[in-house]
Amino acid sequence: MTDEGREVSIMLTTPTSATKDAAGKDAAGKDGAGKDGRPLLPGRRPGAGGHALRRRRPGRPGRPGHSRQSAPGVAVAVVAAVLAAGCSSPSAERVGTARTPAPASSPSQAPPTGEPRVLAKNLAVPWGIAFLPGGDALVTERDTARLLRVTPAGEVSEVAKIDEARPDGEGGLMGVAVSPRFTEDGSVFLYYTAADDNRIVRYRYDRTLTDATVILDGIPKGFIHNGGGLAFGPDGHLYATTGEVGDRRLSQSRDSLAGKILRMTADGAPAPGNPFRNVIWSYGHRNVQGLAWDPSGRLYASEFGSSAFDEVNLIEKGGNYGWPEVEGVGDDSRFIDPIVTWSTSEASPSGMAYAGGSLWVAALRGQRLWRVPLAPDGAAGEAASLFDGRYGRLRAVAAAPDGSLWLGTSNKDGRGSPESDDDRVFTLTP
Repeated sequence: MTDEGREVSIMLTTPTSATKDAAGKDAAGKDGAGKDGRPLLPGRRPGAGGHALRRRRPGRPGRPGHSRQSAPGVAVAVVAAVLAAGCSSPSAERVGTARTPAPASSPSQAPPTGEPRVLAKNLAVPWGIAFLPGGDALVTERDTARLLRVTPAGEVSEVAKIDEARPDGEGGLMGVAVSPRFTEDGSVFLYYTAADDNRIVRYRYDRTLTDATVILDGIPKGFIHNGGGLAFGPDGHLYATTGEVGDRRLSQSRDSLAGKILRMTADGAPAPGNPFRNVIWSYGHRNVQGLAWDPSGRLYASEFGSSAFDEVNLIEKGGNYGWPEVEGVGDDSRFIDPIVTWSTSEASPSGMAYAGGSLWVAALRGQRLWRVPLAPDGAAGEAASLFDGRYGRLRAVAAAPDGSLWLGTSNKDGRGSPESDDDRVFTLTP
């Protein structure tokens, strides 16, 4: 068993459901084939004709300057809620040419302004959180494939069970997004692992789910590294994160949807302005899960490293983020360096949100919530950690309409030490 951030030797399942050999090919020798045997092209639906150890200023691919050591002792005023889950097991493998940052002292705990309040308990691996216009949240459970509705008062009800989802390993029911036009179209979007692939499905929501429409399928699936993040950007388009499912070659291939950040319309078509005339927005990723935008519209993503560095990246249109050639800062002009890195023991970053001038990153293996303040130009400031080990593995974090943060734990995912009332969803208010 491995965590989302680490390497193992596994048997992969691609959208063809074919078993891959050590070279990553199926039994017929076809590399990356779709259901009809043709190459799986991005955006084509088969069957359809710390403690930032290093900080770097945004938009500077492969430049050795513009980075400095993080310092401890940053006080934090939290106007948020904590939703947490996460952990990972280290691997002996190191990749790429990334330089090891100079040692930094451990960050101090940042005091919150209030105690977290439990909203829901006895859940089964809550993964994604998205808010309805009235302030209630939709919460996915990865391993039961249930979609829940949780109110700010702590009332929990089951909306639906996604029978088509196939929870296995790190796959299952993952991301959830609510349409920015929800009051008009009532649309909710889910990212889940199906029998043959990972896919994104649009539903009509009215206290239950109806009118399921697959808007994008053919995203490679695997026992590990399925990505799964889903969010609407300020441009009104839908963004999704995918992992390389343990086949690192796929991250650099723009003929595969694996190891990418995707951008699409609500119908699953490539969004206007995409760089490659398909749904790919950026590539060279290992396993991205968290997405967040600042008030200027800049997109940030949290990414699991292998054995050296976990990352926060400032995402650029068409950008190549280096995996598997680089892990962490590579100073290679072909790739865009992260703006924050952590050792893998401190993070395994999953969910991420923006609130109050900072990014809030949920750490699985690190078992804490990271606050990363942002400068007006998008550069990352000194990171500080909250709730170290207090709630176990943190996976989800989302900014609620009232300015609070909601967090979810992931202690029942097979890698944690669950308490009697795990898993839980918390909120933290000013």
